[in-house]
Amino acid sequence: METNQKTTEPDSTAIRTALWRALHLQVDSKPYILEDEVGLKLAAPDEGWQQRPDMHPEFTKRLRASILARARFIEDLIIEQSKKSITQYVILGAGLDTFAQRRPDIAAKLQVFEIDQPDTQIWKQKRLIETGYGLPEWLHFVSVDFEISSWWEQLLNAGFDVNKPAVVVCTGVSLYLTKDAIISTLSQLTALAPGSTLAMTFYLPIKLLDEEDKPLQLIAEKGAKEAGTPFISFFNADEILAMAKEAGFKHIKTVSTKDLERSYFSNRTDNFTPASGEVFLLAHT
Repeated sequence: METNQKTTEPDSTAIRTALWRALHLQVDSKPYILEDEVGLKLAAPDEGWQQRPDMHPEFTKRLRASILARARFIEDLIIEQSKKSITQYVILGAGLDTFAQRRPDIAAKLQVFEIDQPDTQIWKQKRLIETGYGLPEWLHFVSVDFEISSWWEQLLNAGFDVNKPAVVVCTGVSLYLTKDAIISTLSQLTALAPGSTLAMTFYLPIKLLDEEDKPLQLIAEKGAKEAGTPFISFFNADEILAMAKEAGFKHIKTVSTKDLERSYFSNRTDNFTPASGEVFLLAHT
């Protein structure tokens, strides 16, 4: 890898979600939804990181549960699909995804393509080398400046085979895209080979959230706007299905927070449940 003279920094949201996954193992009760400390090793935060305001165990509890539910759902999906001979896995907006490092028994049988902004990927590759995880030949980093280049073209250039089915996941991204951009992305993904699966998250309008989640959502929206990355798009389940149908997908359904809660949180006694704002679109070609 070429030496990069400029100091690169990962996306702050990617760091935060990685630390929330690690915090789960430190402050929440068993059984754990997902066991992931790799992101913590990569991020290597300053001592006392648990005392950061955005790491407060109670304040972030439901958001933390949502991040874990999302990651567990995706992990179960890719493991299930790998048993069906799927050999390509694409992560749009990969951030500090750690599936390749935590589950090399599965990942090494796939071609894994992580798509994200250049700075995050340069930093991540450097940290993978420094921490001893390395860069296996089946793990492909697809760096894309989404404002000036096509992620699809970059994916093809990285060796993605359009003639082979794939699993494509995209979580935490649609919130920042316009409806037209989302439909364009969905339309592009209908070009995937038959037998492919898309799992993409969308966010509900605030009026559809549980009452306890509304104050946090307002704080998050204010912070995102002040940071120059405002939330743009919110959809209800029917609108999500309509967009997928308009794009050309035929086998579609949504997976709600309540669905995830039943799958992963039903036997808990610690009131650890995910926030109500996120909905998965699950679509097949």
